[in-house]
Amino acid sequence: MRIEINGHALAVDVSGEGDALLLVHGLGGTSNFWAPVAAAFAPGMRVIAPDLPGAGRSAPAAAISFDSLADDLLALLDALGIERAHVAGHSMGSIVCQHLAAKAPARVRDLVLLGPLAALPDAARPALEARAVTAREQGMEPIAEVVCDRGLSAETKSTRPVVVGFVREMMLRQSAEGYASQCLALAAGQRADPASIRCPTLLVSGTDDTTAPPASVEALAAALPAARVEMLPGCGHWTAVEKPAEVVAAMSRFYHA
Repeated sequence: MRIEINGHALAVDVSGEGDALLLVHGLGGTSNFWAPVAAAFAPGMRVIAPDLPGAGRSAPAAAISFDSLADDLLALLDALGIERAHVAGHSMGSIVCQHLAAKAPARVRDLVLLGPLAALPDAARPALEARAVTAREQGMEPIAEVVCDRGLSAETKSTRPVVVGFVREMMLRQSAEGYASQCLALAAGQRADPASIRCPTLLVSGTDDTTAPPASVEALAAALPAARVEMLPGCGHWTAVEKPAEVVAAMSRFYHA
């Protein structure tokens, strides 16, 4: 379905019945990143997976930021009549979810953060700005090749070629302009105040994730008042599609603890 949110249209997949589970993809992702999670939880939960502005099937917004994306998610919950939700985010989406939890703590039951980041490291910001230029000038193909090469683990690339093809196709289908605007939002964005995030939080990442390496994930967990970490061996940055069964199992343990 499409829902008008804050002056622009979001494509949103909604399935299942029960407590709401809001799924927020990362840079280069779409709602399809969450397909294994949605399939596992939709029988007993109401699963909401939007394409963020400029990603997948959603039209670009005039300008985006972590704050505007958090506002969009709140407006989406309002439009669907949802007071409180379990919230999960991947990569850039994990940062947006932290801003959402800090901005509206009463709306967030708990957080699951995959390949989680507090914010983009300062040293990496110029590279994201340069990637935005590449997207606008050369399109998505060179970016898709780099993302598959660096973002997926060696195990995934050698044993699960379908996952490599899925991530590549998801990247190639992105709007170059929409992707560039998300790159710039990530490059400019700052972290949410970790002390203001009081809900239970699960951080799930891969031992081979070079975007959110284990040391940075542990540091983020230490800064959050109620967080714990699960590391997945042989997994890179595209957690839910590289290790879908393990991600679903970790989330199930967290929700039923």
